Amino acid sequence: MINRLLRTLRLARLWRRTARLLLLWLALALLLAGSIVAYGRVDRADSADVIVVLGAGLNRSDRPGPALIRRADRAAALYAEGAAPALICTGGFGYGRSRSEADACAELLRARGVPVAAIVLEEQSRSTEENALYTREIMEANGWRTAVVVSDAYHLLRAAWIFERAGIAHTTSPAASDPPPTLLASAIAREVAAFHWLALKIVLNLPVTYVPII
Repeated sequence: MINRLLRTLRLARLWRRTARLLLLWLALALLLAGSIVAYGRVDRADSADVIVVLGAGLNRSDRPGPALIRRADRAAALYAEGAAPALICTGGFGYGRSRSEADACAELLRARGVPVAAIVLEEQSRSTEENALYTREIMEANGWRTAVVVSDAYHLLRAAWIFERAGIAHTTSPAASDPPPTLLASAIAREVAAFHWLALKIVLNLPVTYVPII
């Protein structure tokens, strides 16, 4: 009887500790989500050597999706304002695609008046980490030292962290509009998960990896 009571007490304590940890994690996750939203609301664009447009998925007919259109719109506006004399379109070939995200981005920029000579394609990357690594190679090859990183607002906090870790001096500039509310909520939740994965990789010193969902 006493042993059973002791086991029950131990289980109760374990459940209480687990509940506290879960509540703490939830609070931190909500704080992170708030930080993602707050960071993306501020346009930090400054004069730079190059504008970097982060890639986004294409639709089924290999045409640019809404996210890429939003990002290209902002990048073209920055170019027209004289923020930088060149642009790097980033993004490789998604699964089953015959066209890179970078190529679709370049098409959008040309349609918005950006000259072909000002656009450089980075078609190898499959993730934000790879965006930064291959962008750094292009920047070093061209003698470019500073960048304005353009993406959706919800993506910019993580992108800024990754580009900082890659050693790229940069500012950030969000797309002028957000996806619909339900898609935005899903994107922010995905960013929270991606931050967890990135932090784990740093702690464990794991190499650059590609995880399609984040």
